[in-house]
Amino acid sequence: MIHHVEINVSDLQTSRAFWDWIFQELGYSVYQDWDQGVSWRSGATYLVFVQTEANYLDIPYHRKRVGLNHLAFQANSKEQVDRMTKHLEERGVPILYKDRHPYAGGPGHYAVFFEAPDRIKVEIVAP
Repeated sequence: MIHHVEINVSDLQTSRAFWDWIFQELGYSVYQDWDQGVSWRSGATYLVFVQTEANYLDIPYHRKRVGLNHLAFQANSKEQVDRMTKHLEERGVPILYKDRHPYAGGPGHYAVFFEAPDRIKVEIVAP
């Protein structure tokens, strides 16, 4: 079981606004909150987002480099995936692999794929 994951972000306020409704929809709640970071928790696991120091912002994140490729979250149902897809589109968040949505992960894999503000790919998967 993962205890927690910490992710450095380029703009904490932008990331916080982006993730807050997603985590609320998925059943997470704010766990820690301080000037340079915030975390959301579900059960014993939590995700932390921390403001990157200015002197480390020169090279942006890209999921195809060495490191994290994407985060995948479990939805409660296909309907929840559909509802979240609609909300993402209403917020102007592009859906990745739109031509294959909601089966971009393959037959029987019902999910929505999109990018967070720092271009971290996110997947929300139906059971």
